[in-house]
Amino acid sequence: MSTLTVWKFASVDGAENALKKLGDLQKQQIVQVLDAAIVSWPTGRKSPKTNQAFNTVGAGALGGAFWGMLFGLIFFVPLFGLLIGAATGALTGKFTDYGINDGFIKDVQTKVTEGTSALFLLTGQVTVDKVSAAFEDAEKGELIQSNLSAEQEAKLRDDFGSEV
Repeated sequence: MSTLTVWKFASVDGAENALKKLGDLQKQQIVQVLDAAIVSWPTGRKSPKTNQAFNTVGAGALGGAFWGMLFGLIFFVPLFGLLIGAATGALTGKFTDYGINDGFIKDVQTKVTEGTSALFLLTGQVTVDKVSAAFEDAEKGELIQSNLSAEQEAKLRDDFGSEV
C-alpha cells in the first residue's frame, strides 16, 4: 500500500528543504519515497513552478504524465475556466479512480498559493515517529492526505506508463 500526500509549506523553498531531509531519511530506511514532485510559487508570479524530483528519489513510480496532468488540473485548468469544461470533467473523473477526489483538488488549490510551496509524495513504508522527530526543527508543513489502495496504485501505474 502506498500513500499520496501533499505537504504545504509557508515558504517558497520549504518543500525542497523537506524533500532533501526525506532523501536522508530514505537512506536510513526510515521512509520509502516512491515518487515526489515539488510545486513552488514565488511571490509575483502568476502561476507556480513545478518539478518532478527524478534526480532526488530515482526513476519515479508515477511518471511525468501523472504529475503533469495532476498539476495541470490543480493549478492551470482553473485559469482557463469553462473553455475546456468537458475535458476538465473527464480528467477529474480519471483521478477519482486513484483516490484523488474533488475535495482533495480543491484543498490543494486553496492552500497552495503565491509565496508558498508544496511537496507531493508517493510513499511506501514510513516509520512515522522517526520522521516526525527528524522534522522537529524544520519548517512545519500542513498535511493534505489521500490514501491510495494497492489497486488504485496499480491502475495509476498502468494508466500513466510507470516503468517501476
